[in-house]
Amino acid sequence: MKNQLLNDTSKTSKLTLFSFFAMTASMVMTADKYATFASSGFSLAFFLVAGGFLWFIPVSLCAAEMATVEGWEEGGVFTWVGKTIGERFGFAAIFFQWFQITIGFISMIYFILGSFSYVFNIPALEQNPFIKFIGVLVVFWALSLSQLGGTKYTAMISKVGFIAGILFPVLLLFGLTGAYVSSGGPIHLEMNVHTLIPDFKDVDDLVIFASFILSFMGIEVSATHVNQLKNPSRNYPLTMIILVVLAIILNTVGGISVAMVVPAQNLSYSSGVVQTFENLFRYFNPDLLWMVRILGAMIAIGVMAEVSSWVVGPSRGLYVAAKDNLLPKIFKKTNGRGIPTNLILGQGIIVTIWAAVLTFGGGGNNLSFLTAISLSVVIYLITYFLFFGAYFILLYKHPDYKRAYQIPGGRLVKTIIAGVGLLMSIFTFVVTFFPPDQLAPDNYIRYDMILIISFLVVLTLPFLLYHIERKKHKT
Repeated sequence: MKNQLLNDTSKTSKLTLFSFFAMTASMVMTADKYATFASSGFSLAFFLVAGGFLWFIPVSLCAAEMATVEGWEEGGVFTWVGKTIGERFGFAAIFFQWFQITIGFISMIYFILGSFSYVFNIPALEQNPFIKFIGVLVVFWALSLSQLGGTKYTAMISKVGFIAGILFPVLLLFGLTGAYVSSGGPIHLEMNVHTLIPDFKDVDDLVIFASFILSFMGIEVSATHVNQLKNPSRNYPLTMIILVVLAIILNTVGGISVAMVVPAQNLSYSSGVVQTFENLFRYFNPDLLWMVRILGAMIAIGVMAEVSSWVVGPSRGLYVAAKDNLLPKIFKKTNGRGIPTNLILGQGIIVTIWAAVLTFGGGGNNLSFLTAISLSVVIYLITYFLFFGAYFILLYKHPDYKRAYQIPGGRLVKTIIAGVGLLMSIFTFVVTFFPPDQLAPDNYIRYDMILIISFLVVLTLPFLLYHIERKKHKT
């Protein structure tokens, strides 16, 4: 097994610190979330900072420590959980991580299509279900097939997407918004202590807080590439620390920028950032409105980088499980660059099915779509329960395991940090079962029934697969 891992690793090129940072950043730092943040008003600053410190930082620090344990560099959460709680739970952890993104891809590509609809003036990309479905397939399969060329292509797409689709438009947004405010442009955001601190007696505020925590999910996925990172003992923890700081700052300032420039009643979740640029250019110089289309395309490129990073991340973790005979042997197949081709293709087939169900089920604001998104959330949170459980076992049962990075402050500080992250995961899990306000009240009971039954069914799948494969190989 060890020789096989070395051979697989040798097929892939080494990642620089910036390449790895771009891959990780593109998973949690795309500008498409700014409009959703802005819908919460000035309290978005409280939600993002609190979510960052109470959840994002614990996950990133615990992931940094577990990813650099000697012998744990391959497989991500599959290895971390499998080496501590047990193999069947490690398989469940990577299965749930992979399952949720098969749904998440659809909402990400919907945003891409919304941007292209505006840029190229093709309303049918958003309004015609058949054309929308074809658009999802074209974008997803093009990005999936591009990953078969190896990690260097993932890194290239991520770097281009980070610079062109995240860094440049975000910095331009901040600069234009600053000039807009200083020149006396109308501010559509009330900023004071009362609007900063939400009312947590209101269930809706609890649900909103959970959505901000969910926006940070996925930072641990890039750990599947830690073996391909140059000097991982130094560069992996450094990437996590830089990313945490930047994500909290950029998301907060970005959300506030959108909220200040676009009136709340006119804000669109799918094109709020483009709306912001349109209002800014119209305010400063209407002759430059043509630039809004270019910026819309650049933001779409940033989300495409997010999709490409997610395509290969969980699949690499599943590939390690396949090599341990926890999946049918067909999924062990890799191409000459060490990419698990059959896993990537199988994932694409499942995403295609989800795209058909969600698109022809009525699009973005129907019961099936909202339930599917909530299902992906609660399933992913089971991975985080196992993630933090693995960290506690590492901390208390295996303190002698050699690792290149440790959370500073000793066992007490580590316990507090991981404990806060686990409690926030439990809190988010519970409030996700509250029906979203986009649903009509007469759909609340149906929403919960479908969500609970679907959750219980999906919860059993990895354990059933594990039992079948283990029994098959024992026989």
